[in-house]
Amino acid sequence: MTTIVSEQIAGQDTAAAEQVHALTSELVSDPVRGYTELRRQAPLVRVTLPDVETPVWLVTRYEDAKAALSDPRFIRDQGKVPGLETDGPSIAEQMIEAYGLPAEYRDYLGIMVLVDGEEHSRLRNLVTKSFTARRINALRPRIEQITRDLIKPLAAKKQAELLEDVGYPLASTVICALIGIDDEDVPQMQTWIRDYASGDIDLVIPALKNMVEHSKTLIAQRRQAPKDDLISGFFKSGEEDGQALSETEMVALILLLINTGITPPALFIASAVLALLDHPEQLARLRAEPSLLGRAVPELLRFTSPVPMGAPLYATEDLLFAGMPVKKGEAITSALLGANFDPAEFRAPEQLDITRELGRGVGHVAFGHSAHYCIGASLARLEAEIALDQLLIQNPGTTLGVAREDLEYFDLPGEGRHLRKLPVNL
Repeated sequence: MTTIVSEQIAGQDTAAAEQVHALTSELVSDPVRGYTELRRQAPLVRVTLPDVETPVWLVTRYEDAKAALSDPRFIRDQGKVPGLETDGPSIAEQMIEAYGLPAEYRDYLGIMVLVDGEEHSRLRNLVTKSFTARRINALRPRIEQITRDLIKPLAAKKQAELLEDVGYPLASTVICALIGIDDEDVPQMQTWIRDYASGDIDLVIPALKNMVEHSKTLIAQRRQAPKDDLISGFFKSGEEDGQALSETEMVALILLLINTGITPPALFIASAVLALLDHPEQLARLRAEPSLLGRAVPELLRFTSPVPMGAPLYATEDLLFAGMPVKKGEAITSALLGANFDPAEFRAPEQLDITRELGRGVGHVAFGHSAHYCIGASLARLEAEIALDQLLIQNPGTTLGVAREDLEYFDLPGEGRHLRKLPVNL
């Protein structure tokens, strides 16, 4: 996941260098323990991300993570740092380069995630109209029906692979409907997004190309024949405020929503199921008191943190942060998983407690914080609540389908380790 920058151990003896190396190994095999050790070292620790040469300051403490994500002295766009002279690529550009993506497709990546201020607000406002609390709440009956339709044939077989059979198709169907992707194209989009999220360059590039071309086709169709969906709303908003989006911006926003609206929710459903199966006493409590589900989902978000690492932020001036000096142009990033296990904020954070009363606001940073707080947070919570209800509460016989040590994982650059499959018996 991360490696300690060599400059931090320069001049130390071999034993110290080896100790740091061992700590970085823990971040892959046992990230919670690894972040605990980093948190003890200092508020900020210098690290590099996989395939990225530029070092960043890593935040692992809860209050510091919230402060960094809301501090206007930190911005997403390196190019907007006043007076910064650098010929090198940004961290995001280095990560894209590591994937080997063709240059013509890079303009479609990072929109809204890597912009700030008025530009970010303009783009975000176009999307949030499809994610109002009223609209999301109205989706509950539809999501319940989709989930039932997915689980029914699996229950008959008494076996399932939850990512392939439930998580991905549920999240894909819902977000594609909001965007305006036709029902018959959802399975294909689900395949593309899984290939894109695989980290396998031989799958990533064709998937990205296919999603871009499909998005362009949809944009052309909705321009001629609008419907009640997000893509049609792009044109309506442009007519109303006179700030029409370019085709590139539309495609980029569609890709952003497809990516963030499918993969993280699907991974969270699987990780939440596994966490409860790993903690049978908590699962038994939930089955005995289904009303705890509304409290259990936020706790499971804290415990699993489906997006473990926040996007890099750049200091716009020399400053002190968490009592440590950060120079103008240096990057800082928040270990969201680490922050969600900060004992200064959470009592016994390593314990899953579905009765836990979280702190102010949402009580965790699994969805980020402040201006870049996840737009689809309420939708992801709703999908998980319904899936957990039908998979674990209404199906009390659900068990893990393989030995715990036989589960497969994969790593995403800068994001951490995720389940590849979750076989279960129903």
